[in-house]
Amino acid sequence: MSKILIVDDEKNFPLILSTVLEDEGFSAAAARSGKAALEILGSENIDLVLTDMKMPEMDGIKLLDNIKENYPDIPVIVMTAHGTVEKAVEAMQKGAFTYILKPFGNQALIEHIKHALSHSEIIRENIELKNFVKTRFKFDNIIGKSKPMLELFDTITKIAPTSANILIEGESGTGKELVAKSIHANSIHNDKSFIAINCSALAESLLESELFGHEKGSFTGAISQKKGKIELAHGGTLFLDEIGELSLNLQVKFLRVLQEKTIERVGGNKSIPVNFRLIAATNKKLKNEVNESRFREDLFFRLNVVHVTLPPLRKRKEDIKLLCAHFLEKYKNERNDGVIPENFSQSCMEVLYNYYWPGNVRELENIIERAVILSSGEIITEKNLPEDFLKNAENKKNNSSKLELRGTLQETLAEIEKEIIEETLRKTGYIQTKAADLLGIGKSGLNQKIKKYNIEVQKKSSNF
Repeated sequence: MSKILIVDDEKNFPLILSTVLEDEGFSAAAARSGKAALEILGSENIDLVLTDMKMPEMDGIKLLDNIKENYPDIPVIVMTAHGTVEKAVEAMQKGAFTYILKPFGNQALIEHIKHALSHSEIIRENIELKNFVKTRFKFDNIIGKSKPMLELFDTITKIAPTSANILIEGESGTGKELVAKSIHANSIHNDKSFIAINCSALAESLLESELFGHEKGSFTGAISQKKGKIELAHGGTLFLDEIGELSLNLQVKFLRVLQEKTIERVGGNKSIPVNFRLIAATNKKLKNEVNESRFREDLFFRLNVVHVTLPPLRKRKEDIKLLCAHFLEKYKNERNDGVIPENFSQSCMEVLYNYYWPGNVRELENIIERAVILSSGEIITEKNLPEDFLKNAENKKNNSSKLELRGTLQETLAEIEKEIIEETLRKTGYIQTKAADLLGIGKSGLNQKIKKYNIEVQKKSSNF
């Protein structure tokens, strides 16, 4: 229950207002002077001050100045007569939330009070969330208070000071590079380079040159000598993102680097010593890739000295509020027009919380950035979320509501598994390798499921 302090030197007016406010569910305290008001503020928890402008000894302006200096988070509403409107405007310039002209209707006063309290709560909650983000629930730029994230922070703390190779697995958008940078920043190599390369972004020949470097004239276009990423990472950290996309040929060459700690540039024959901390990342289950002979087992064991799995956002939903506060703070300062958003509506947070988040934290960041740009008030609502996002969220909600027991639990799970496999096959045009990758079970595992559930496999779709 919010407590309102009424300050007015008229004998009966504070008592009348107290009754009005208490009928609306507020708690009220009254003071007949600015001095008495300050005494109450010093001894009681007051949520809002409603003060008259004209009072003896200490007028509304002087009381406001004192409140803003000593209790800056308490909103102040000034009551004024027509003859003192200029003073009320001055009070607004000094930090009063608003003013209301006497005589006023009860409903108008209640609306002003509710608006002021709501605004104050938004600011207070935002400050608390900022403090959460800055302290307890943040490891460098990684944010979370859920159990999986706290366990991740603990793991990073333990492994960062070592020189062990690390394999990070997790879905796209979960922040694998962010974790890699955090490990580097907290390691003994933090004063050296952090060199990153995405193994899926380049063709094999270009990737080889990027990794190992090349000598002048080694191929068409090689007009000068170039150091590769491995050589540049000497003494620091080498981060290989999407290492599951590395070709078998390059896997052999990179394995040799790890074994011999030397490289040869493309077109060269000189062995160059290298020493670096290796962190690799993939959105695949690399063990499944080994089982399917798409990734060398010996290289897998070299990479997998310490294994870190990043949880998808749907498995740490209690972090969504913290992440939203972080991204709101990150992007709202880019706005220099109109009212700057400060928080999210309850209905908006419910939509964000209930969504499946296939794109994980990266998708959430994009959604919040867009909402901040398009919002026109202090509160971001679901109207500021993309239309296709809202449709996907609603479809997921409707599909979830249709889940029901279909016989025993085991029979129900089997039926759901069959439906998921059938849907994945359809979406991938019945290309079993793609479907197996999405399901994370390997092609042989998918074949066993197809036989187990007698799934009809159609011809590959020509438009996939």
